[in-house]
Parts: sequence; structure tokens; C-alpha cells
Amino acid sequence: MGSILGRYVGLDPVSLVDDLALTTSYNPIATLAGSISKQLSTFSWSPTQVHSFSLHANSQFYHIWWNGTGFDYQILPGTGWTSSPEAVSWGPNHIDLFALDRENSCYHTTWDGNSWSSWENLGGEFTSSIKAVSWGPGRIDLFGRGLDMAGWHNTRDASGWYQWSSLGGDPHVGGWLNSGIEAVSRGANLLDFFALGIDNTCLHRSWDGSNWSQWTSLGGSLTGPICAVSWGLDRLDLFSKGPSNELLHNSWDGVNWSGWGSLGGTIISDISCVSRAPNRLDVFALGIENIAFQRRWNGNNWEEWVRLGDTRFFSAITASAAGESRLDLFAVGIDNGFYHQSWNGSWGGWAWLGGSLVNNVRNT
Repeated sequence: MGSILGRYVGLDPVSLVDDLALTTSYNPIATLAGSISKQLSTFSWSPTQVHSFSLHANSQFYHIWWNGTGFDYQILPGTGWTSSPEAVSWGPNHIDLFALDRENSCYHTTWDGNSWSSWENLGGEFTSSIKAVSWGPGRIDLFGRGLDMAGWHNTRDASGWYQWSSLGGDPHVGGWLNSGIEAVSRGANLLDFFALGIDNTCLHRSWDGSNWSQWTSLGGSLTGPICAVSWGLDRLDLFSKGPSNELLHNSWDGVNWSGWGSLGGTIISDISCVSRAPNRLDVFALGIENIAFQRRWNGNNWEEWVRLGDTRFFSAITASAAGESRLDLFAVGIDNGFYHQSWNGSWGGWAWLGGSLVNNVRNT
């Protein structure tokens, strides 16, 4: 990839160290109910192409990726960003990256397989980080919470970017949303959009290929942002943090919502959820002492919570699934460093990748 400032082919990830090191102080901030928020954006398009983006102490975005034998990294042009990065890929060798500048406008750059484009201003004024979803080649949908505290949406297709349009918010309380936005696609030209209402219940709106539905409430008493994942055309799984810091789950089977149920635990962070295959779910969060935990749906039942080592973190976990037998986790440690752990049937342990990251994350 272009602008590569380092290459570490064949090395264990722990060997990628001081090259990314900067010096800074760290001042973590919280989201709803004091939960530790996400800082990183991670995705994969194959087990040998796992990508993660982070905001470092020099206000620049760093891009790290696993190429199958080692980690490569690069520093992207541009500085002065005020949100976490949001990255999405609609196919191999295509990356779209989004962030907010000091004016809270949405900026965009793209990787075409050879180089990064110049940053372009897509406008808007936001009070949450951007959420990006892709359901097909060249198609991207963006969501964010505006200055009016309502949801806003923009789209890119073969003809280019459209204009931002309002999706409103809680119909009972002036159209406000009490969180940033989570969005997911169940299939081509299908979108589901979630946020917390002013009373911390879960609100839902969907696009069926022709029209947006009205806002509906999915209830709940939630103290953290929604995490949503889909493993099939008529399947949605939602996760959030409950009033007793337990993990809550709600699912859609194509006909009905299950309702919110407790999966237990004591979690202190936002949640990351992924699906490796149909009817498989992996959920990650920080427990007490800022240590990562996992809970897994194996197709028949929920397995017990698993502790993933003793490393302590200042950020929530971000996860990606690259096939049925590959998971990658990234997070920021209490030393401000960048950490990674992978699973290919068993967990490999946390490896430090260096760096000095900051937390400019909003209420996402």
C-alpha cells in the first residue's frame, strides 16, 4: 500500500514497537453511564487482510494491517481530527475512511488499491462519530447525529454522494437521540438503524429498499450504545449494557423481536459484536479491572464468559471476523499503546504494537 512508513514481514506482532511511539498524556472520557468507549475502526476482507485505524497523539490517523505474515503500517495525510475514524470496505482493495474535523463536518478519503485520495468535505455538523455501512460494490451509507440531536443520513452510489437528509429522532421528545447511531445491512438495499431515545430505550428505523419505516421503540433500559450485527437476511442481533452493567441481548428472526434478555456479566465498556458464520456470534466487552471478556453463541446456546488474558485497556475492544476460523481484536492499553490478539481456533494472547493513542471519542 502507498505511503508505507514501516514494514514488518514475518515478524511476530510484538516486534512492531518503537517505530510508532510518541509521547503524550492520556485522559480517557466516557460515554453513556460512564462506559469506556471505542476508539478504533477495524474490518477485514480475508484472513490475510485485517485492517485497523486509530487516532494518535499527533492528531493523525494510523493504519495498521495484517498481510498474512506480519503487520504493515502507514500514517495518513491530514491532521486535526476530532472523532474516531470510521472505516468500511465494499470489496478487496477498497477502503473508505471517514472522520470529523474541528468544525464537526464529515470528511472522507478512499483507498483504490494503489493510493489514498485527497480528503473531501462531505459537509454536515455532527455531535457523534460517523457510522458507515456498505451493502454492495461502490455503495456506502453514512449515519450521524446532528447538532439538532436527530439522525442524519447520506449515500454514495455510482453517481456519487447525495446530500445529508434528516431521519429525525425520538418522536415523543422533540426528535432527539441520546446516543450516536448504530447501523447494519441485512442484505442488498436493506438497512437497519438504531439509537437510544431520550429515555434510554432502543429506537429503530429501517430501509426496505424503497422507503424508510417510522421510528419504533424496542424498549429496554440501556446504559450504553447499541451494537448490532446481522448473519442473515432475516436476522438481527442487538447488544447493549443494562442498568446493572450486565450484557443485554435482543434479536429479530424475520417476524418478531425476542425482547431484551440478560446474558449476565459485569461490563464497563461499549460492546463489540461480530458474526463469523450463520448462527454464530462473538461478543466482547471490558469487565472489571478493564480486562477483555468474550461470550459466544455456538449455534445452540450461549457459552460462558471467557477472560482473554490479563492486559488492561483504556478503550473498548473492536473486533473483526475474517471467515469462520478467524477473529481479530484491537484495543488501546492503559499504557496508551496499540494491542492486538487473534483467534484461529484458540487465542494467541495480546501483542503490543506500539503507538501512543488518544481518546477524542464522542458519545458513540
